[in-house]
Amino acid sequence: MKIFTSAAIQELDAATCEAQQISSIDLMERAAELVTDELNSRFLPGQRFVVMAGSGNNGGDALAVARMLIERGYRNVEVFLFNIARNVNGQSVTKLSPDCSEERKKLIAIDGVDFTEITHQFNPPYLSSKDVVIDGLFGSGLNEPLKGGFAFVAKYINESGAFVVSIDIPSGLFGEDNTLVYRRDVIHADLTLAFQFPRLSFFFEENYDVLGEWKLLDIDLDEAKIKEMRTDYRLVERRNIRPLLNKRLPFTGKRDYGSAMLFCGSIGMMGAAVLCARATLKSGAGLATVHGPKIGMQVLQTAVPEAMFEPDRNDNFISDMRLHHEHQAVAVGPGIGVRDVTIDALESLLKSCKSPLVLDADALNCISNRPTLLSLLPTKTIITPHIGEFDRLFGEQRSSEDRLKMAIDMARQYNIIIVLKGHYTMTIRPTGSVYINPTGNPGMATAGAGDVLTGIIAAFLAQGYSPEHAATIGVYVHGLAGDLAAEDIGEFGVTAGDIADYVGRAIHNIATKKQQA
Repeated sequence: MKIFTSAAIQELDAATCEAQQISSIDLMERAAELVTDELNSRFLPGQRFVVMAGSGNNGGDALAVARMLIERGYRNVEVFLFNIARNVNGQSVTKLSPDCSEERKKLIAIDGVDFTEITHQFNPPYLSSKDVVIDGLFGSGLNEPLKGGFAFVAKYINESGAFVVSIDIPSGLFGEDNTLVYRRDVIHADLTLAFQFPRLSFFFEENYDVLGEWKLLDIDLDEAKIKEMRTDYRLVERRNIRPLLNKRLPFTGKRDYGSAMLFCGSIGMMGAAVLCARATLKSGAGLATVHGPKIGMQVLQTAVPEAMFEPDRNDNFISDMRLHHEHQAVAVGPGIGVRDVTIDALESLLKSCKSPLVLDADALNCISNRPTLLSLLPTKTIITPHIGEFDRLFGEQRSSEDRLKMAIDMARQYNIIIVLKGHYTMTIRPTGSVYINPTGNPGMATAGAGDVLTGIIAAFLAQGYSPEHAATIGVYVHGLAGDLAAEDIGEFGVTAGDIADYVGRAIHNIATKKQQA
């Protein structure tokens, strides 16, 4: 699914009206109908609704929803339209958007409607935790942060304890860049009903408390225009992953599915090597070899007998990363530590490696300790940092939004693929394209989950997938494996080993089930 900017959404709206030969208010009515359907499914007719509408088209949406609620038998609907007067050449002037003005006329034509139009002073209504506030003050057309009276209204609503439903986007939040926004001045929704597409800001951690639950309502925007319009941001769906998966063919052997070399483990950290190796084999690689310290041989070959073990000359940690055989993928990092001799070995590998490469965990910490190694990363190397590892590599960031901007810059600068791990893991390609992953759950916040992801990505590289596809597929499969594990075990009980064990089932699930995000 494409993720568009607010400006692009407005362009899509206009193109839809032209293609479908409808007016903009017809599209507004369509959107309001869907919002009303959603409210009708959640609240009984006796529910008190307090509708806060602005003077633009977001306000028009809110007014239309208020009217439709009343038409469906909701009698306890109070509407406040903020049509604040401005001084123009000494004259007090109010101005509603044309569609908002039309929706106002339709609403006040209803007998007995509880409607207040605010042009100067706002006397706030009583709100309690039993009430539902419909936020239609400002949509994506907002061009500056809330301030003054509107900041007061946001604060009043937030402190009321009422259940807040924001139409399209919480008032005060921007669809993209929120660098200058104070979240305290933004309406905090419990439910955000967005139209057709999520906004980029929905995927940033700092906006979680502002958005609440969010749900997309399909308003049937023009498909031809959607396909035509370019965007650098996409939300990955099952339908995107399924056609990328290669079938397992008859008359094939293990070498047809590639060999992965995994540089993993050190004394006390051999579990990371076990998890990475198990995930590699569970993800379809034909062969997996772990190069680790001598002390790890018994652990690895007992825990993952299907994997081969290549002992380092050192007993307790890795001191040599030379490749003695041909491998279709190389993964480095889980549990290797950051000793100088290990960093030296990694430097030698980066200078000589011709195979597709994925770096995680301590490999990234090694580079943080020796930043000159960044310039040695082979083209389209995949790195998979979590927030802490990313900031150690590229500098501390103030927010997840800033971190994404930096990741886009660094992917371009070093010609690498960055898998920025988080609740919505984002895979950033050297072109600047960003693929946002929807699978996964809080149960995956557990030690070793990243080691499993490394193994999954290495397996897809070994099987001949491009680095771009290996990263995107690997992240989706990893999250889905965690979701399947949580369904059976519960989020509190999921371990990294469970994620690895469910990887095969996740791939099968994608390949055989057509409908599921």
